[in-house]
Amino acid sequence: MILLLHNRYRVAGGEERAVADLAWLIRAELAEEAEVLERDSGGMGRGRAALGLLRGGLAPDEVGDAVRRTGARVVHAHNVQPSLGWRALAAAREAGARVVLHLHNYRLVCAVGTCFTRGADCTRCHGRDTRPGVRLNCRDGSRAEAAAYGAGLALWQRRMTEAADACIVPSEFALERLRTLGAPLGAAHVVPSVQRAFAAASGAARGEYALYAGRLTPEKGVADAIAACRIAGVPLVVAGDGPEASALRATGGDVRFTGRVDAAELARLREGAAVALVPSRYQEILPLAALEAMAAGLPVVASRTGGLPEIVPRAGLHPPGDPAAMAERIRALWGDAAAGEAALAVARERTAPAAVAAALRPIYDGGR
Repeated sequence: MILLLHNRYRVAGGEERAVADLAWLIRAELAEEAEVLERDSGGMGRGRAALGLLRGGLAPDEVGDAVRRTGARVVHAHNVQPSLGWRALAAAREAGARVVLHLHNYRLVCAVGTCFTRGADCTRCHGRDTRPGVRLNCRDGSRAEAAAYGAGLALWQRRMTEAADACIVPSEFALERLRTLGAPLGAAHVVPSVQRAFAAASGAARGEYALYAGRLTPEKGVADAIAACRIAGVPLVVAGDGPEASALRATGGDVRFTGRVDAAELARLREGAAVALVPSRYQEILPLAALEAMAAGLPVVASRTGGLPEIVPRAGLHPPGDPAAMAERIRALWGDAAAGEAALAVARERTAPAAVAAALRPIYDGGR
């Protein structure tokens, strides 16, 4: 039995899908039971969230009781801020479970988890020194929230990693950056997110538009994608929502905004696309948008940043924040079924259920 812990974000994103996919993988490939214990930031007041950060977690007994009730041999924790914290991990270990901490972002050091502030990459916070994030009001401009996150990270960062028996990150780049940021990591494992299904073959040659799927936030570079498609003279479909939605809609051009869509509709949109765009401006760890597009057999045009070059074929890479270079890659890969097949092959090799299960099994069984 594997118990998954996750504090859902105010705005759901790729990590929520990654947790659901992992629960599926545990049942389907590892042939073990899986249960998800979730809390939700969307329903939590800011005062209670701050309390969780400063205390290092709220109601940790709930986690210990869940371990004893289910007989979980492993607790696989994902986002634990603000309400779970290191106390949830400690309670799981005390109840007899092995604890695995999955770091999908840079939240051990960075209050916003992206190392992206005021339109640029940011590594000002280092180790337990989170004062720059407080000075810059990184948490949506809220001084109180920035202070709560800064204090909570500084107070409990080491306790967090000490309460875990093993850590997982999605890319080699993420592991190196976390260490450069001064995160107190010991041995850690690189395991990409699993993909449940793969296209039988690339259908990119039949595609009619470029597709961006993800949050509409500054670090995701959606404005660059719109500009690049305007330069390339191709239509763009934008699937997602976020704080930049209104500003992006106002830019004009041959762009259709769908808002946030469910998994079935997103799969349908990928079936009609000629190329997928991942125009990140920040040091992206390894976004599901790229993995899912590749598994669907789409050529991917992506920024040469973060963990993206580890999996996206070189022909699709361009400098971040450069719409002209992105437009060149879009033209080169537009509807290219051979490029789609190459992306599909990489996705099958790296993210197929059997491959990810083989990487997880020794971690769950006690390998450090």
